[in-house]
Amino acid sequence: MDRLDQVTADGYLDKYEAAAEEDPMGALALLTGWLRTDWRPLFAELRARRPVLVTPGFVIVTRFAEVAEVLSRGEVFTVAGYAPRLEAAVGGPVMLTRDGTPMNWREKGLMQVMLPPGDVPRVRELAGRAADEALDAAWPSGRIEAVGGLFRRVCMAVCAEYFGFPGPDPGTLSRWSRAVMTDVTANLGGDPAIHTASVDAGTEMMGYLRGLLAERRAAISAGAVPPPQDVLARLLRTELPAELALDDQRILINVAGLLLGFAENASGSMVHVVQHVLRNPEIQRSVVRAAAGPGPEEFDRHVWEALRFDPFLKMIVRTCERDHVLAAGTPHETVVPAGSPVLAAVASAMFDETAVQDPGAFRLDRPAYIGLHFGHGPHACVGAYPGAAVVCETLRRLFRRPGVRLLPPPDGTVQRDRGVFPDRFLLGLDEKGM
Repeated sequence: MDRLDQVTADGYLDKYEAAAEEDPMGALALLTGWLRTDWRPLFAELRARRPVLVTPGFVIVTRFAEVAEVLSRGEVFTVAGYAPRLEAAVGGPVMLTRDGTPMNWREKGLMQVMLPPGDVPRVRELAGRAADEALDAAWPSGRIEAVGGLFRRVCMAVCAEYFGFPGPDPGTLSRWSRAVMTDVTANLGGDPAIHTASVDAGTEMMGYLRGLLAERRAAISAGAVPPPQDVLARLLRTELPAELALDDQRILINVAGLLLGFAENASGSMVHVVQHVLRNPEIQRSVVRAAAGPGPEEFDRHVWEALRFDPFLKMIVRTCERDHVLAAGTPHETVVPAGSPVLAAVASAMFDETAVQDPGAFRLDRPAYIGLHFGHGPHACVGAYPGAAVVCETLRRLFRRPGVRLLPPPDGTVQRDRGVFPDRFLLGLDEKGM
């Protein structure tokens, strides 16, 4: 297998500190640029020299132990920074933005019951069917626009058939998701136009969901047809004690959260896996062999290892609520000041030599615990099992097709919205369109 040697790139930290003496904000901009373009060598140097880097704008945490601590200590490192934008879009509190509250405990547990591991075979079949339909439609042209034509198309089918949230149409559903998540995760400058677009999309989405809820209640009450076995139907039919039950607003906000937490992350992750695989011929040959195999297990291991090399979500943001010491008792012991945004660099942690054996090698025998693709700790993804099934099965159907390949620029270049979410990624299929 191809390997990526862990070579520490000298100079980033020295250049940053030298620039900070002259122009602290300019130095911060320099560091932010490296996080976009040179993240791998930058993280390698920080792990070796400054695993907890405190800057005037944020704190970067790069080693596995400290990243896991940040993501596990919800009472210190909170998700409060996400709350205002996301809650403005959906019109109320969101379980994922509440740390250790009764709402968080109750609704997180309930949604885990609604999204059980037992659903994986059904979800894989659904994702595979939707992927094959998209690939069959594109096959005569010899190419496919993978973001909208495959990955997001599969995600919208899963939202419709498994979550029970079809939207007026897939395009509108996709537009809602993109508008809200752009504000929540990519609007670092606080652009009011982006926030307004998110609130408008969220208001439209929640209005649609209220109408959908009324329709589904009526259909279930009438009993004219067998009730559908989707997540929304489960929420409506589940009888709980009054102190645990969800009212209509809580049901709808949690259903909206299924779309918002799934579509962009899943689509982006699939783009990154495909890029890594197709840029490494030996890995591609192994992936194609595994995709043609009788079961999905070996193929799935390829997916998560490829995503370890280039995760879509490279850092998870938390807010430090009080002064806290990281790397305590080590030469790198550092106080994280209260109020600091903390960037827990999961992309770095999964390459930490102290926690991951031979991290530069592409290996299929890695223990599951080193994979941070679904987060870690109290805010780890509640839908990890069905979400993983969608990503893996969609990619398995893609790599079963002959001649999947990158196209030369500009066609084969991933185009992104605000540098974050993939918008367009054209792939070649078979020998046509060369």
